[in-house]
Amino acid sequence: MNQFWKKHMNKQIKLITLAALFCGITTITTATFANVQSSEKTEKHVEEKDDGHGHEAKNEHEEEKDDGHGHEGKNEHEEEKDDGHGHEGKNEHEEEKDDGHGHEGKNEHEEEKDDGHGHEGKNEHEEEGAGVKLSKEQLNLAEINITVLEPQAMAYSIYAQGEIKANDYTSYLVSPRVDSVILKRHVALGDHVEINQPLVTLFSESMAEAQASYRLADSEWKRVQKLGRKAVGDKRFIEAQTDFEADLGRLYAFGLSADAITSLATNTKKLGQYTLNAETSGAVLSDNFRQGQRIESGGTLFDLADEGTLWVEARLAPSMELDLPKNSKAQVNVGNNTYIATVTQKAHTIDPVTRTRIIRLQVQNDGHTLHPGLFADIYFALETDKKVLTVPEEALMRGSDGDWMVFVEENGEFKGVEVELGRQLGKSREIHGLPAGTKVVTKGAFYVAAEIAKGSFDAHNH
Repeated sequence: MNQFWKKHMNKQIKLITLAALFCGITTITTATFANVQSSEKTEKHVEEKDDGHGHEAKNEHEEEKDDGHGHEGKNEHEEEKDDGHGHEGKNEHEEEKDDGHGHEGKNEHEEEKDDGHGHEGKNEHEEEGAGVKLSKEQLNLAEINITVLEPQAMAYSIYAQGEIKANDYTSYLVSPRVDSVILKRHVALGDHVEINQPLVTLFSESMAEAQASYRLADSEWKRVQKLGRKAVGDKRFIEAQTDFEADLGRLYAFGLSADAITSLATNTKKLGQYTLNAETSGAVLSDNFRQGQRIESGGTLFDLADEGTLWVEARLAPSMELDLPKNSKAQVNVGNNTYIATVTQKAHTIDPVTRTRIIRLQVQNDGHTLHPGLFADIYFALETDKKVLTVPEEALMRGSDGDWMVFVEENGEFKGVEVELGRQLGKSREIHGLPAGTKVVTKGAFYVAAEIAKGSFDAHNH
């Protein structure tokens, strides 16, 4: 019995020993495999400082001196307090304070404090602070001018296209007031006529009836007046007077002059013929008709205009904000001649065809050198209501982002500074974003831009 238990105990001891040995080898193998996976650099470091006894020997020594807390507990401690040879617990700290071997924590810092070799954080700073210093020889060679910005009231002009027009307030359209046939013209295109000058003779059936009726009414009215009201009675007297006045009014409505109507009583001309006279003095601008032509009532025979004063119609973009008080002056250029015109009217509607706003001016044409239909260049003379900062157009350059900028000189260094553009003031442009007293390149900005671009290119390719 004792021998049986002795054999049984020996067998259990062997099983326990084998189990303990198996567990130790498994734990050591797992830890070794984790160390291998950590990094190639860790492996090299371990190889350099290895004591030459091999990993397996090391593991056995660790088994002999284990404190009984298990290898897993040791592994967790190693992850927390590893000496930097590649374990994960160290990796988190490396992301924050890495020594520059490519970890992500370092990349964020590199973007902020990179040395200028292409990182984004540095590029933004370079665009704002990039500058260049130029020698006196360069400044003279490129003819660079530097101007100190000072606020000042600016006189400027706004350009608009325009056309010379007849002054409708002093023009007159000659037209028949009844359907007629043209018998004879008395003036032609371009002639200058005076008031009451005969223009054209016409014939009309309606006019013949009106003239005949007037002759009868005139004769009856004269006879009744001669007999007296008491002799003919009130009714007949009033009827004769009314008929005469109605026929007289119809002849006036048909366009006959007072002299022409008066002459009907003794005139031997054929009934139906009548002559239209000029109601105003001026030039004949149009006479688009032929003798023998039948023309309807209201059709235009002549266009008469007094060319002593003409209109100039300027057309502006509807979005243009232009405050032009009445009697403002403007310069009108027609060919090689220059005239001074006065603003008289401003349209409050937009032309539906040209989509422009019309400004009407009046110009004196004493020498009759202007004629309706001529095109004109119009310049409105204006002045800013307050002092502004301006630079010439050639001082403005486009930045890399497409915004406008000017080059500022400070302590001998030229830098590009973005500005906002204001109104167009002749050949200058109002700017915002710089204080008064700033030194700005007003001539040679292109050369400065080229030198800055050249310096930036060299800095990235050293």
